[in-house]
Amino acid sequence: MSILEEIARERRKVVEEEKRLLSLLELERLFEEREALGKAGLSQEALGKATLKEAINKEALGKEVPGEDATSPKSSGAGGKSFYQALAKKGLSIIGEVKKASPSKGIIAEDFPYLQIAKDYEAAGIDAISCLTEPKYFLGKDQYLKEIAQAVSVPVLRKDFLIDPYQIYQAKLLEAKAILLIVSLLGERELKEFLSIAEKLGLDALVECHDEEEIRCALSVGAEIIGVNNRNLKTFSVNMENSLSLRNLVPKGQLFVAESGMSKPEELRILEEAGVDAVLIGESLMRAESKKEKLQELRRLLG
Repeated sequence: MSILEEIARERRKVVEEEKRLLSLLELERLFEEREALGKAGLSQEALGKATLKEAINKEALGKEVPGEDATSPKSSGAGGKSFYQALAKKGLSIIGEVKKASPSKGIIAEDFPYLQIAKDYEAAGIDAISCLTEPKYFLGKDQYLKEIAQAVSVPVLRKDFLIDPYQIYQAKLLEAKAILLIVSLLGERELKEFLSIAEKLGLDALVECHDEEEIRCALSVGAEIIGVNNRNLKTFSVNMENSLSLRNLVPKGQLFVAESGMSKPEELRILEEAGVDAVLIGESLMRAESKKEKLQELRRLLG
C-alpha cells in the first residue's frame, strides 16, 4: 500500500466518524442556513455537535465563537481575491504552505506558530496560502485553516486528502477559498462530481496530477487549475522535470501550478520561462527564519 493510499484510508475513517456526529445532509442544510443568514463559517466545536439544531444554535444564529469576530468581513470568507484570481495575475504566483510535518521529512517546525507564519507570508507579499489539515501524517488541524482564513486577506487553500463530498462542505464552512483534489485518489467520475460541488459552493479547486494520463483526466472534466506534484509519493524523490515535461499538455486557458521541491530562484525562473503560472512551496519557506527575505530571494530572477 502506497503512502497516498494509507493516508486516504485514514481519512475515510475520520470522515465516517464525523458523519456519525453530523451527517452530510445535516452539513448541507447547515451550510444553506448559514448562507441564508449571511453569517460566518463553522467552527470545529459546531462540526462536532451531534445534531444540526445544536450546531445552528451555537453559531448560525450569531452566537460568538471564542476568538472570532462575527462582524469581521474576513470571517465571512467574502471579498478579496479568489484563489484562481491570485494565481492568474501577471508573472509567477507563489503559494506558501503552512505545515508542521510531512511523511517524507518528519517534523518540519517544532515550534509552530501557524497564525504568525500565515501573517508573515501575507506581509511578505505571498499570493496565496496552502494550509494542511490532515492530522496524522502532516499534524494538521481544521482549526489552523479557519483561524488563518480569518486572519489574512489572501486566499487560503485547504490542503488535505479529499475522498468524500463531506470534506468539501467542511472546507467551505472553515472559510477556505479553494480545495485540493488528487486525481489518483478519485478517478474521473468522482473528480467531476467534486468539481461540481466545489463550483456550487464558490470554491476553486487545485486538481493535482502526477503524469500525462492524470492530466488528460483532469482536462476531460473541466479542471481550471491543474497542479503537477514533483514528488513521487511512492519513493518521496523530487524531480522538477515532472512539471516541465507536462506543462505543454495543459492549454493556456487553464492555470498550471508546479508543486513541491522548489527552493532556489533559478528553479523559479526556469518554471516561469516554461509558462508555469504558480508554484506551491512548503519546506523551504517553512524552514526560513525570515519569510520576507526568503520570498525576496526566490523572486530575485523573476521577470
